[in-house]
Amino acid sequence: MIDLYYWTTPNGHKVTMFLEETGLPYKLIPVNIAKGQQFEPDFLKIAPNNRIPAMVDHQAAEGEGPLALFESGAILLYLAEKTGQFLPQGLRERHETLQWLFWQMGGLGPMAGQNHHFATYATEKLPYAIQRYVGETGRLYGVLNKQLADREFVAGEHYSIADMASYPWIVPHERQQQNLDDFPHLKRWFQAIAQRPATQRAYARAQEINTQPTVHDEEARKILFGQNAATVR
Repeated sequence: MIDLYYWTTPNGHKVTMFLEETGLPYKLIPVNIAKGQQFEPDFLKIAPNNRIPAMVDHQAAEGEGPLALFESGAILLYLAEKTGQFLPQGLRERHETLQWLFWQMGGLGPMAGQNHHFATYATEKLPYAIQRYVGETGRLYGVLNKQLADREFVAGEHYSIADMASYPWIVPHERQQQNLDDFPHLKRWFQAIAQRPATQRAYARAQEINTQPTVHDEEARKILFGQNAATVR
């Protein structure tokens, strides 16, 4: 059994998409990041960076007790290796997949996240910051669109953890001020993944957990955006 410490963010959706595709048994453990549950001591033992998702696999292959992991990319890679699914075994195909997984982790996710922050959540609207991150989000959409011009999925002809990593960050494209009609290959890919039954089940699980915006009051803003070195516990 896998315990998935989860909240309804793009990084959380990545892991439920994988688990729903494979049918691995798992239990969702909500961590309400707007209420500061990510700072609770038991959670920090698993995820010292106080971010979701995090995971405990109670049936790790080595048989040395439960295995705890944090960081969504590391979790996807672990689960792909555990199951032998959604990560090609051939040298070239495997590393094609991994480089696009890391591209999402290092580029699309952080830049889109800053886009969300400055355009949606920041109380002071800074035109330079908004233009910077909306523009960089658009550039990354363009990179992904170009990659998808001659292939069905991000890393080739097979659905992989590279697709699962990027898809949830495209879901809020309107909030990111991006028009998918400007990126026809990306739009085709996005619609295909949205129609997958496992994707639909994963997002249905999110509705079981949370139907409210993550940032809905001043206290939540302080918790989410008021962290510094002094808040590390």
